[in-house]
Amino acid sequence: VQLQASGGGLVQAGGSLRLSCAASGRTFTYYVMGWFRQAPGKEREFVAAIVWSGGSTYYADSVKGRFTIFRDNAKNTLHLQMNSLKPEDTAVYYCAAGHGLGYAQYHYWGQGTLVTVSS
Repeated sequence: VQLQASGGGLVQAGGSLRLSCAASGRTFTYYVMGWFRQAPGKEREFVAAIVWSGGSTYYADSVKGRFTIFRDNAKNTLHLQMNSLKPEDTAVYYCAAGHGLGYAQYHYWGQGTLVTVSS
């Protein structure tokens, strides 16, 4: 499975961005897709996840109500709509795919896309 993330950029606080993650290869082998982020000097953290078949979604408390994860099954593409962005959302965002919601169960990772939110 290959994952290609895109859509990052520079945005002012309060603005919006949509990230995309295109999946190719053996896409039937994973069950969950998610977004993680890593800010400078910090550990990678969970942002949001979606169960590919049923559509159940999960969010970190820090983004709940502001971010929405959704998928396009036909195009094997994952999206993260980010609204009301805050400077603390600045990070490299990674998409990932795997067989469960635990961090260790994500086996496939994209290359990351940088999101910078200015105050």
